Amino acid sequence: MDFKRDVKILLDDVLHLGGRALAFNENTMLLGSVPELDSMAVIALIAAIEERFRCVIDDDEIDSAVFSTVGSLTQFVGLKTGLLVD
Repeated sequence: MDFKRDVKILLDDVLHLGGRALAFNENTMLLGSVPELDSMAVIALIAAIEERFRCVIDDDEIDSAVFSTVGSLTQFVGLKTGLLVD
């Protein structure tokens, strides 16, 4: 499983980006740069991550740094699920 690609696909699906997220790289800015990523979308994205990757994300684990870039989000998901391979 390529979880980094899975995170992009999840972003694309939740935010209804029509495939745009697949072209994102680790440095692609999210919060403040992708208009579709508003506060409600963050909640939907957290729920989708929990469902897709079968994990539980506690409220105190979430801050704006997690959603600042594709790389920070991918790293968070990878660490949370144990799928991150350096």
